[in-house]
Amino acid sequence: MDFNFTEEQSMIRDSLARLIREKYDFDTRRAALSSELGRDAAMWAQFAELGLLMAPFSEEDGGLGGNAIDAMVVMEEFGKGLVTEPFIPSVVCGGGFLRSAGTASQKEHHLGGIMSGEQIFAFAYAEPRGRYNLADLETSAKSDGSGYVLNGHKAVVIGAPWATHFIVTARTSGGQRDAGGVSVFIVEKDAKGVSTRDYPTVDGRRASEVYFENVSVPAEHLIGEADNGLPLVEQIADEAVAALCAEACGVMGVAHKMTVEYSRQRKQFGTPIGKFQVLQHRMVDMFMEHEQSVSMTYMATLKLGESEIERKKAASAAKVKIGQAGRFVGQEAIQIHGGMGMTEELAVGHYFKRLTMIDAELGNVDHHMKRYTALSAGDVSVAAE
Repeated sequence: MDFNFTEEQSMIRDSLARLIREKYDFDTRRAALSSELGRDAAMWAQFAELGLLMAPFSEEDGGLGGNAIDAMVVMEEFGKGLVTEPFIPSVVCGGGFLRSAGTASQKEHHLGGIMSGEQIFAFAYAEPRGRYNLADLETSAKSDGSGYVLNGHKAVVIGAPWATHFIVTARTSGGQRDAGGVSVFIVEKDAKGVSTRDYPTVDGRRASEVYFENVSVPAEHLIGEADNGLPLVEQIADEAVAALCAEACGVMGVAHKMTVEYSRQRKQFGTPIGKFQVLQHRMVDMFMEHEQSVSMTYMATLKLGESEIERKKAASAAKVKIGQAGRFVGQEAIQIHGGMGMTEELAVGHYFKRLTMIDAELGNVDHHMKRYTALSAGDVSVAAE
């Protein structure tokens, strides 16, 4: 199997790495996060100018002819720089739904906006009591003439404060946790009846609680089949998991590098602590965890186009490894840095926070271990929970 990147993918990686190094250093990032907007809108515009937002889309859809591997390349570099821009919510999720199941009209109205950065999508799927079950929905969409009426509450919608549109999962029939009866809609953020409560997350991003009260949704805003949206939601969630894993690899790589550099500078008893054998062993273990995570991320990304079972197993296996490795690398980095590792002024603590949040997004280690075990045993009903 060929693991070499194409010339175009290498160019994207190099250009993005240079841009982040020159214009998105740690102090610049902190200043952007502390601003009212919570990000630097000019950076999003530059990402669009570089073609990063077009990279994962086919030429037929107006993109650069890329795929999930291109998204992986982008997200690994984003992880290295702790970039908070909403690439996964808007490009991977929003663009993914439209690419996979959008009508010609929906693609025409939205894909160009996503790729230019003018439209930002947020994926509103999680609910306060839903845990990680994508089918556990209290949000409802009831048929009303030529459209639907949407009511409900979505929790921790990443990127929602910056969004122009939401991708919303809602129950159109069946019981609260039934696999059938799930539908997916495009909802404009400024639609009547939509309200949000915005807040910063522990890793520096922005999220919202999103409330829908008798929101009228035209029938043409339905993505895919009514009542049969869960397979599509699971597919896009797995694509987002692969992108998250790539981001985590970037984060882990930098956390390890920072720790090695610090161990060469910090002295104890007149000797750099990096010369102590026990710390050398721990940093080698950090390196191995990172390398294994990269391999698992490659596997999950390459298997996104395979059968549903293989895709799900690969995504869950990678998410388990990333969660375990991220915790180990993050904790070791903090411990070797000592108490100063958790100060706001030192970057390594921010990398640890991001790794912690990645583990919790779209299913933690326990959830994906259970899912992988169920899939391996052929119990698809348990695997969907």
